[in-house]
Amino acid sequence: MKNKITLFLAFLSTIVIVIPACEKENNTPAAKTKTELITQSSWKFEKATALGTNISTHPSLACYIDNTIKFETNLSGTGTEGASACSTPIPSTFTWSFQNSESILRLSFILFSGGSPDFTIVSLTETNLVVSQTITVGSTPTPVEVTFKH
Repeated sequence: MKNKITLFLAFLSTIVIVIPACEKENNTPAAKTKTELITQSSWKFEKATALGTNISTHPSLACYIDNTIKFETNLSGTGTEGASACSTPIPSTFTWSFQNSESILRLSFILFSGGSPDFTIVSLTETNLVVSQTITVGSTPTPVEVTFKH
């Protein structure tokens, strides 16, 4: 009887050790949140389009091209003007938030003259932040899409 109990315990120990080892490991990292993506490093202007046309070289955007913006997890941020300063410089510190189920990025300042503090998030990835808003130039409201990169 003692041999049967020993054999049973040995069998049970084997099952306890082997079965967990057979389970597949899930090495897929969890997808990053929008907050993690936007705060991982500074963003720099890459391009702007209006009505499908690249307007990145337009003289009115020249002062934005060398600026950087950094979003912090505490909903603060820092802006750095490059060598070509805008007539209305970006603030050195600001606040930001997500609105409308993280589909809107709200800044505490107006980034582009004729725009608003709210940007619709078109896409946000590890390397690109694409936002859009309607900017009024003269009396003409124009939808503009801006891409920032790390």
